Amino acid sequence: MKNTNVNTYDVVVVGGGPAGIMSAIFASAKGAKVLLIEKNSKLGNKLLLTGGGRCNFTNTNINLKNLRTIYGKEADFLQKSFSNFGVKEITEFFKKWGLACKTEKNNRIFPITDKAEDVLNILQNCLKENKVEIMYNSAVLDFEIDKNKIKSAILSDQTKIFAKNYVICTGGKSFPQTGSTGDGYIFAENMGHKVKKAKPILVPVKIKESWVKELQGLALSNVNLRIFQNKKKKMQVNGEIIFTHFGLSGPIILAISKDIGEFVEKGEVTIGLDTNANLSFQELDTKLQKYFLSNPNKIFKNCLLDLTSEKLAMVFLGMLKISPVKKANDVTKEERKALIKILKNLEMTVDGLLDFNVAMATCGGVLLNEIDAKNMKSKKIDNLYFAGEIIDLVGETGGFNLQFCWSTGVLAGQSASSMNCDVLLFHCIMSIFSPLSSLITVDTRTP
Repeated sequence: MKNTNVNTYDVVVVGGGPAGIMSAIFASAKGAKVLLIEKNSKLGNKLLLTGGGRCNFTNTNINLKNLRTIYGKEADFLQKSFSNFGVKEITEFFKKWGLACKTEKNNRIFPITDKAEDVLNILQNCLKENKVEIMYNSAVLDFEIDKNKIKSAILSDQTKIFAKNYVICTGGKSFPQTGSTGDGYIFAENMGHKVKKAKPILVPVKIKESWVKELQGLALSNVNLRIFQNKKKKMQVNGEIIFTHFGLSGPIILAISKDIGEFVEKGEVTIGLDTNANLSFQELDTKLQKYFLSNPNKIFKNCLLDLTSEKLAMVFLGMLKISPVKKANDVTKEERKALIKILKNLEMTVDGLLDFNVAMATCGGVLLNEIDAKNMKSKKIDNLYFAGEIIDLVGETGGFNLQFCWSTGVLAGQSASSMNCDVLLFHCIMSIFSPLSSLITVDTRTP
């Protein structure tokens, strides 16, 4: 018997972040009656925080050939979604809706206005244009399942929402204050999916040594970091770091935080910082000898201030057993070697990662082998789709994770639309009057 409940839709999308918004837009663009359920009073809370509030929404470095470099060995899962809707498509999408874009350092793309609010406003306008119904302040409590199909979504007030298909886009657990509290993992597990434990990623690192507090705010570029686990070298990276009151942050720290977190689980992890990565040990020794010969009467403290930043100089003085008033001409070979050792290998002990409150993304989620990469459809539940950070896949910082949300969100929304061919044809003819029209792909096959 046909359900005549007023709360009946073609597609219900749970979660009003980037993936959920795109799922709703592209499902409705194919003619589906769509409901977007958001537990907050507004959409896109986490989106407004991205790129330091500027919204680094994608990166021109992304292409189908280098996905593994960015997203890891399982990135082949993204081939379909990224070929369907990639960097070019999301950039054109925003341009067609009136948002000019710019490309900055490391090929990161931002709105020219430097305002994440402008990105969100366009998405909201597009939802309105495509007649997506939005239910705010509504938390999904559970799903009613019958014979491997979702029968309804049950809200916290016990209201039941019926649909042909459902898309879960509830995100991960990073920045829980925005509403990302891992609800989707519980939903997925209750429906028989295996979920890899969520861990914070793209997150700063805590350091045990107390002297790091003295370096708070110091940024160093072109440094080399060597990561050791139980005194065995595990990896080496170059780039920029920033000292904080608790330890280390900055681009390369965020990028390798996942690896550091995994190393810490298996033993003691130390970091060796080379502040003079452009010089070998011998080259630095030669440079120091020439410097001391040219400044024989300068006291050691002032020598350090000439050779490195003031904050590092003060920390080094505390570590080295050299009198700060000792003249350069009196510095022994052994003392010079000790200085070089610190300059080339300032050792720090990792005390773990910061938590989800400051993490930019989440590692973990619904296992990839339980989702059909061709359409983002669950292999467990016949009318369920996933998109975005709830999936066990994560990329580097720099717009890569937002592109992952856009791409999987679009594919999930398109796939979840179950309109017949005549309705699709009619909608596509009519949609030429919408800025979204050139981005709509008509696929009359069953998703």
